[in-house]
Amino acid sequence: MKKLLQGNEAIGMAAIKAGLGFYSGYPITPSSEIMHFLAKQDIEFVQTEDELAAINMAIGASLGGMKSMTSTSGPGFSLMQEAIGFAHKIEIPLVIVDVQRVGPSTGMPTMPSQGDISQARHGSHGDYFPIVFYPNSVEECFKYTIKAFNASEESLSPVILLSDAFLSHLYETVDVEKIEFDIKKRKISPLGDKKRHFTGLLSEGGVPKTRDPELYKKWMEKMSEKIEKTSKNYEFFDYKENEESDTLLISFGIVSRIISPLKDNYSIFRPIRLFPVLEKKLKEVADKHEKIVVIEMNEGQYKNEVERVLERKVNLIKQTGGKVDLKQIRRELDEL
Repeated sequence: MKKLLQGNEAIGMAAIKAGLGFYSGYPITPSSEIMHFLAKQDIEFVQTEDELAAINMAIGASLGGMKSMTSTSGPGFSLMQEAIGFAHKIEIPLVIVDVQRVGPSTGMPTMPSQGDISQARHGSHGDYFPIVFYPNSVEECFKYTIKAFNASEESLSPVILLSDAFLSHLYETVDVEKIEFDIKKRKISPLGDKKRHFTGLLSEGGVPKTRDPELYKKWMEKMSEKIEKTSKNYEFFDYKENEESDTLLISFGIVSRIISPLKDNYSIFRPIRLFPVLEKKLKEVADKHEKIVVIEMNEGQYKNEVERVLERKVNLIKQTGGKVDLKQIRRELDEL
């Protein structure tokens, strides 16, 4: 049976389907509808005093054995970064939804953006390897929320689901019952492992060892391998090849929806798992094209990642200020 759903509502519904037991959050445009939906559900729910409390409560609930989630927008996501790094360090599964708006700071609260791409990958200090998904439809908001919970359980790490004001406030008809998904169960409360140390300090057997570089290297190798292994089960992308075109367009999220009419003239690659970057597939499709163009709602955050992976010049068409102008994109493509 089809239902008319908003993107934020679909995220909330999917979280419940995935087994969400605890939600904590602070209201912030344009993510607040997720909180409004979950406040009416039969789960443990806390409206916190700020985003720092929200992320730390979610970590605590996960430590206690509950599947947990929080949601926010750019300014709140910034406040959460220290705790996100902590959750990576002590291997806490949880889902963090970031509905992007124009920034920095308060910015343009009601206007969409893709300005948190770099923050999703590098927001907290130190080296860590987040899994980040970015859907482009209301149906995909539902689907990839569940995938985010599964990936977090499998990797024992925070997983980030990105959205934006366009996508989260979009209404589309979705047949939820026909969406195929599996649900990974929580195997054990992290607190049940007596060998774990939860201060965030580098430790071995519960004993802090903060001046042991060799132990750190072993820990980092383990963390990297864990995320790499998990990520292989979540290699999500969409690729539409146009054999008559020498140009590959790369876009994601809502921008990929807006530029979809360009498929008649160009090849289009859409990463759904933004991080870790789909390096093998990206190289494979890029090798077929003379020109690479990234189209995104920022000053080139994902373009920098693509350029790093491909080790070649990549063009950027930026759409900033909360607007995507297809006519302008066509003009800039014609000028390349």
